[in-house]
Order: sequence, then structure tokens, then C-alpha cells
Amino acid sequence: MPDLAYYASLPRTRGAAAALLLDDLGRVLLVKPTYKEGWFLPGGVIEAGESPLAACVRECEEELGLVPRLDGLVCVDWGPPRDGVDAVNVFVFAGSLTAAEIAAIRLPPDELSDHVLVAPEKVPELAPPHVSRRMEPSLRGLVEHRAVYLEDGREPGYGSAPLASAPRPGGPG
Repeated sequence: MPDLAYYASLPRTRGAAAALLLDDLGRVLLVKPTYKEGWFLPGGVIEAGESPLAACVRECEEELGLVPRLDGLVCVDWGPPRDGVDAVNVFVFAGSLTAAEIAAIRLPPDELSDHVLVAPEKVPELAPPHVSRRMEPSLRGLVEHRAVYLEDGREPGYGSAPLASAPRPGGPG
């Protein structure tokens, strides 16, 4: 039987999930919250017992009034504590929106005041730095069909040697 007291004593990490949704012109969907400054990808906090993907789907349905087609995880970004808020792991899932889906978007007025489609290079003009830093790596992950790992929107160094040239167990070096 697991030691429940031990597990209850372990630190907990907050999580969030976001949707990087592109239209057929490659523009990114951003939403404007009513409760904070700036524009963000649709998404939000992962609830207790919820998977990151389930949170992303739920948040899109709540915020946009629809469930977009998601193509997979493109980014995991560890966000450090800031402004009195604990660290958070952000999972970014990519997907696409048709013109009909864009026309059908229904924002909850108590939570979101607007939405916009912008070219990826315009995101830094609208989004907070910690969000806009994820854009290029997330788009690269989408193109490369893989998830990128970031720390505060930046790819971390992996010691003195680049990861690709680091010795592998059982291999030469």
C-alpha cells in the first residue's frame, strides 16, 4: 500500500495547457482576457486529475465554443515563479481552424473580450514576453513533428557539450 502521507508531503507543480491554432494562411489565433493585460493562446490551468490534453480540449471548448482538431504536443515550457505565482509547466498543443470554425468562435464575455488572427512574427507585439518566446520554438516543433522543451520560453543549455555530441551510454566516447 502506498505511503499516502509521504506522497501528500511532496511538492506539487502547477500546470497549464494552451492551443497553438493556425488558420489556412498560417496565422495564429490569440485571445484577449478580461482579467489581465495582453493577448494569449487559448488555454488555461490543468485541473486536479486532468491530463494536459484534456485540459487543452476543455479550455478551447470553454473559451472558443468549439473543440479544434489538435495535431499533437509541440512544446513543454517550464515557467519559473514570477510575480508571486509558483512555477508552472505549460503544455502547448498545435492544431488548425477552418474558416467556418473561426466564424463560429463564441467567447465567454466574462473571461475573454476579443480574438484575433495574426502572423506569427506579430505575436511579440501583442503577447507578453513569456508567451511570445514560445512561438518560434512551438512552430518549429509543429513543422518537425516533435515537442520542444523550453525553460521560460528558451531552449536550455545541456552542460558544456551540445546534446547531439554528448556521449551516449554504450556508445563511443
